[in-house]
Amino acid sequence: MTVTDPETRTGWVPEVAEDEEEEMPLSLRLSIADTLTLGNATCGFMAVYFTTTGILIPHLTGSQETGMARHSAATAVILMLCAAVFDLFDGLVARKLRSSPMGAELDNLSDLISFGLAPAYFVLVYGMVADDAHQRVAAVGAIVVLLAVVLRLARFSCVTPTNGMFQGMPSPFGALTVVAIVLLELPFVATLLAIIGTAWLMVSRVEYPKPRGRLAVAMLAWIVLSMGLLSAWAFGAPSGQLLLQTGCALQLVTGAVIPLFATARRVNNFRGNRREARAAQIP
Repeated sequence: MTVTDPETRTGWVPEVAEDEEEEMPLSLRLSIADTLTLGNATCGFMAVYFTTTGILIPHLTGSQETGMARHSAATAVILMLCAAVFDLFDGLVARKLRSSPMGAELDNLSDLISFGLAPAYFVLVYGMVADDAHQRVAAVGAIVVLLAVVLRLARFSCVTPTNGMFQGMPSPFGALTVVAIVLLELPFVATLLAIIGTAWLMVSRVEYPKPRGRLAVAMLAWIVLSMGLLSAWAFGAPSGQLLLQTGCALQLVTGAVIPLFATARRVNNFRGNRREARAAQIP
């Protein structure tokens, strides 16, 4: 607030000592992990851009360039895969190096763009361009995907994972599964039911392991392989369509099988605890 000198009637501001000069708050300083998180958000936004300019607009303008649509679809999905790589590494870097106080908030906002908005928009555009799709029904499916990611991210902010396990399918894995369902080119009803089932898995209490150690390496290898399959499909390589559909099918099978292993592990632990309890009761 400006203070007025009663004699000169002019405003003056108290001098600030050099050692009291304002510095940038720690909450506004980006760390290396935060930079990776922003890369995640950028990839998600560019995925929406390529889905719009390469698939939706040509369809609305009557363009018959299927090659351009295929290239744009592959580029959009590859960008989502790049976002997943950024999301994987920002957590690893944050644990090894310093993370800013706003890192968690940045991570959630970036995940919402890359793994909520981008795949939901991909489903919406699919409903507009596919021959056997119904636009309004596909829009409902897209909203379900978006809300599932919103609820999952909100719950993740409130619940601390235990025993290295997530409750519900992680949003990057869920987004890639949704996109894989679309690329499989199944009948519309089957595609919609599979998308809704994936959205349910994201908000369920089904356990999924956190990507650490060997699992993180395996996930990174799978992402690189998926990029290769998408590139082969985009450039019309021999059997590129078959390879892509095989990769998409493996993505769906993996999403369904992983929680079965987690459930089996819980059952074995429960039985082991019961046996130990009975052994302790025996005199």
